[in-house]
Amino acid sequence: MNKYLLALLLSSLILVGSASAYGMYLNCSPTSIPVGQTLKCAVDSDFPPGTSFNLVFYQSQYTSTEIDRQAMTIQTDQSTQYALFDTTGLKGGQYKVEIQFNGVEPSMRSDSVSSLLITLTDRSNELTITSPTTQNLAGALLIAGSLKKGGNAGIQIQVDGESAGRVYGPRYIGTVNNLQSGDGFFSQTISVTQPDDYKVYFSDANGAIATITFHVVAPTTVTTVVPTVTTIKKVTTVKTATFTPIPTPTKSSMPAVVVIGALGIAMLVAVRIKKDRK
Repeated sequence: MNKYLLALLLSSLILVGSASAYGMYLNCSPTSIPVGQTLKCAVDSDFPPGTSFNLVFYQSQYTSTEIDRQAMTIQTDQSTQYALFDTTGLKGGQYKVEIQFNGVEPSMRSDSVSSLLITLTDRSNELTITSPTTQNLAGALLIAGSLKKGGNAGIQIQVDGESAGRVYGPRYIGTVNNLQSGDGFFSQTISVTQPDDYKVYFSDANGAIATITFHVVAPTTVTTVVPTVTTIKKVTTVKTATFTPIPTPTKSSMPAVVVIGALGIAMLVAVRIKKDRK
């Protein structure tokens, strides 16, 4: 009888102790999402207001690699605490979200949920981008490509600029079915007004597919330099030969008959003088 009473007392103490412990309930839904989709988690607790802890998101495979952590504090109304974790750029595989206290972890009720396994599926290989990821502002932003087995079901895009903020979507655009492959081809031009890095989020009815960053750069101004052509005129100096004129014989102003006559008289005089000397 005493043994029975002792066992009953111990059981009662355990139940009282269990009932007096606090509960912590972590919920992430869904627990399997495509890479690129935001992981949404919520924490409900009846811990006393002011209780603080961290919600840690990390890769859980061969080694544990922390990706992100968010601090939480229980409020007076013990309202639900929310956390969002970005999975953009992560690899497909096994991950984990866990509640971590600073220091010694307090005892919690047995039905508490303080950690969850998360599976990320990589769908990036389903998407092919055919438009350039670096584009000039004058013609941006062209988003073109194909979705594997997308058919004509459409694809949803959302465009966020690093500085410009949301510029488009989320909105579905049409896809054209390729009868041979079943792939869905798409093309959409989004008007943007400034150079920026624009993240384009692709998704469909099955969830997130991939996130691609497009770099939009300012138009390149081409300055045309017209060379100045200086025309050099070549001055050719022509040397003029100076010819010395040949003296023209001076013509006698006396008639030829008079000259001949004078010569004849001179000869006759000379003959006469010669005879007189003999």
